[in-house]
Amino acid sequence: MADFPGTIHITEISTDARTHYHRTLTETYYFLECGPDAKMQLDDDVIDVHPGMCVMIRPGVRHRAIGKMKVLIVVLPKFDPDDEWFD
Repeated sequence: MADFPGTIHITEISTDARTHYHRTLTETYYFLECGPDAKMQLDDDVIDVHPGMCVMIRPGVRHRAIGKMKVLIVVLPKFDPDDEWFD
């Protein structure tokens, strides 16, 4: 839908992602598939993730995926590649 206020996409992660954050975007990760050691780092916390789990990542939270996983990501407002920041 062209008038949907965000974006939805599926991402497959096979290696540890680089820690980053967004200044304006809120991302929600819905885990479709996860390897046995899949985790998410959210600032200083590292949490185990599993299929069917959902994690909301607010603007300013440094985050990265750890391990192998397939994730449905909902981004509000629409994803903007210029709003990806690395320390």
